[in-house]
Amino acid sequence: MHRLLKKLILFLSKQYTSIGGQAVIEGVMMRSPNAFVVAVRLPNGKIRLRRDQWYGLSQKLNFLKKPFIRGVLVLIETMANGIVSLNYSANQAMEEEGKKASEKIDFSTFLSIGLSFIFGIGLFVMLPHFLTALIENHFGKAWGLDSFMFHAVDGVIKASIFILYIFLIGFIPDIRRVFQYHGAEHKSISTFEAQEDLTVENARKYPTFHPRCGTTFIFFLLFISIILFAGLFVFIKLPENMPFLLRHISAIGIKIALTFPVAGISYEIIKKVGAICDTPIGRIISFPGMMLQRLTTKEPDDEQLEVALASIKAVLFLEDKFNLKEAKNKVVNLEEVDLEKLEDVDTGSLDLKDFLEA
Repeated sequence: MHRLLKKLILFLSKQYTSIGGQAVIEGVMMRSPNAFVVAVRLPNGKIRLRRDQWYGLSQKLNFLKKPFIRGVLVLIETMANGIVSLNYSANQAMEEEGKKASEKIDFSTFLSIGLSFIFGIGLFVMLPHFLTALIENHFGKAWGLDSFMFHAVDGVIKASIFILYIFLIGFIPDIRRVFQYHGAEHKSISTFEAQEDLTVENARKYPTFHPRCGTTFIFFLLFISIILFAGLFVFIKLPENMPFLLRHISAIGIKIALTFPVAGISYEIIKKVGAICDTPIGRIISFPGMMLQRLTTKEPDDEQLEVALASIKAVLFLEDKFNLKEAKNKVVNLEEVDLEKLEDVDTGSLDLKDFLEA
């Protein structure tokens, strides 16, 4: 009865856990507000944990926690964490070859973020925009940059490129395994949010989808960009006598400048959707993102679930053992731990109520 009442209170408060993660090569990265863990399945069958404290900019500068600003910071931190985690997991796979990629946030990390940003801008901003302009020009349409139709077509092309890209890379065996670990990550978080013991048996029954997934974030990013660009270009009047190429390059420059504001808005929306995901309106809003997750998640096996559960148990342990919520500076040193089985990971005494966001 007490457990049921506790779940009811949590549901009525419309709050959710502040723990999230990312699939990596043969593993899962998990981050709580103050802990950062990468769990990887080694070739010998053991689970290796890379455990560290997360002490980011938002812990040092409170204004970065403000709505709309925090979304931009989360995007940058997520990319940085993701690169470090992928490098670490890749290093475990290439350990015998003696090759090492950077496993800390440094210049190479931000160089990778910059290159990824350029690639994303080229594929998902410049290419769709110019294709839309060419379609408009070829078919004799007169939509104009200040019309909703131009940005709607642009958005459809952008979404189509993204879906095709994800669909095609899903045929690569190594990427498919990453998608399985993505599903395992979601299942482990769902188990924790349901306040059940973090076991394979409990996690197995949950879906591979989750309303606060990065894939859903991308859907909102695409949708909001259509609305925002269509609205803003009504007021941003580019000279009609500008040459075709210069006119559209200028428009693309404006879109690039708006990338981070769009990310900030999308983050706030996904937080709200996460809070109402069990309501009819929440399910409707999150449905397109859930459908996209059919491409980016696959059903994991039990060994992959063990890795994901080990990562979430490890962040809970660090948060509890070092009381990281109250830490005013970095108190945890980076360490690696090898485990024979999931049961070797202690979770500490913290539970869901200690990781809720409004």
